[in-house]
Amino acid sequence: MSGALLVAGTTSDAGKSVVTAGICRWLARQGVSVAPFKAQNMSNNSHVTVDGAEIGRAQVMQAAAARVEPEAAMNPVLLKPGGENSSQVVVLGRAVAEVTALSYRPMKAALLEQVLSSLADLRRRFDVVVCEGAGSPTEINLRADDIANMGLATAAQLPVVVVGDIDRGGLFPALYGTVALMPAADQRLVAGFLVNKFRGDQRLLAPGLETLQQLTGRPTLGVLPWLAGLWLDVEDSLDLTGDRGPTLPPLGDDVLRVSVVQLPRLSNFTDLDALAAEPGVLVRYATRPEELADADLVVLPGTRSTVSDLGWLRARGLDVALARRAADELPVLGICGGHQMLARTITDDVESRAGVVAGLGLLPTEVRFDPVKTLGRPTGSALGHPVHGYEIHHGVVVPDDGAEPFLDGVRAGSVWGTTWHGALENDGFRRAFLTEVARRTGRRFVVAPDTDFAHLREARLDRLGDLVVEHADTDALWRLVEQGPPADLPLLAPGAGR
Repeated sequence: MSGALLVAGTTSDAGKSVVTAGICRWLARQGVSVAPFKAQNMSNNSHVTVDGAEIGRAQVMQAAAARVEPEAAMNPVLLKPGGENSSQVVVLGRAVAEVTALSYRPMKAALLEQVLSSLADLRRRFDVVVCEGAGSPTEINLRADDIANMGLATAAQLPVVVVGDIDRGGLFPALYGTVALMPAADQRLVAGFLVNKFRGDQRLLAPGLETLQQLTGRPTLGVLPWLAGLWLDVEDSLDLTGDRGPTLPPLGDDVLRVSVVQLPRLSNFTDLDALAAEPGVLVRYATRPEELADADLVVLPGTRSTVSDLGWLRARGLDVALARRAADELPVLGICGGHQMLARTITDDVESRAGVVAGLGLLPTEVRFDPVKTLGRPTGSALGHPVHGYEIHHGVVVPDDGAEPFLDGVRAGSVWGTTWHGALENDGFRRAFLTEVARRTGRRFVVAPDTDFAHLREARLDRLGDLVVEHADTDALWRLVEQGPPADLPLLAPGAGR
């Protein structure tokens, strides 16, 4: 069996995903065969593998960092929140149930077997598996049936490194308390800490790290500095307001302003990352009609709950603003769930069970939800350029006869709709689309001729690898992967007594 490591975090958004990706890229550069793994992911930001399985987008990014093809075993359980207290359960890439927080818990024993089987499969085929935890590893109310953090670590005897986000404050109590509240069997696997998002002079931090090691018997294996613009296929909308680095200046006289409607159950918002990477394109998220007023392009993105989010949109008056834009022939783009909202009617007896609901009526289409989810990696062309993407949806859009086709969707004047995610990552199509938006809005915007989004994503992954190599103790990390945690780690109270 190959070596493995679990990257846990004191909180959600501590940096587990990017640290895992950085470690994967570091190992891949050394010629090590490495795979990422996240036992259970809760996210509406997902992707489709080559063989048609749905997994978390973060694991796809980590697989790219590891320079391997993503597969279902890398994220065997995916929870997709759809309401205030419900989620769709996706197991090995296929939806199997809708659950509440309470009804999900009886499923977890069987899911742990699947998780351990997937991990063992990866460990047989790769030299190293770098596992990412979920949330905090010390959620003491959930520990009894945990399958993603210390439940996984103890079952597979994985060494654990805990990442703490110093930028949000409270780093030292968070790191100490994360270990101290664990039962003894869990504590014995936690071998060290990583500090993430540090700004300033590290000499000021050193005394605290020394004291932390004295108190816990565990070293800090690296202090990773704050770096802007490292957003990469983030898991949830908590990251929408994060620092994505400066917008590049426009090549022409004008910028293009893109307003993305921030739906409550927004999904696959990474569709917009390629637009944000373009010089002179300003992407912002909007929840009020006035925030659409000066936009050159409004995007209705994907959503896990089309009918519910359509109701939210109407309650805020955004439907009126969108209708006014269409009447004024100003560009609107709907993607997946956003595309479905643009139809005349939506018949949903699957997701919301609302029956027939009036859509926005901006495209000549009807939508009917199918119990079987469509998962695919389609290819085609639009605006004179080849396009490939991926699709994840229950809603099936049926256009009127004679409607103008657009990427398995429809175009009507200045309104476009497509079921495809990832279309804007195609450089030629994206340039042509932005040129059309500028033409329709009268902006003197010049599209950059050489923005290569795949190259930009690869460069960001290299920066994560550099971060690990330059600021982490890679020798210590490698020892953990090969040898597991040290046998003499001290136990901390109060968990030491359990």
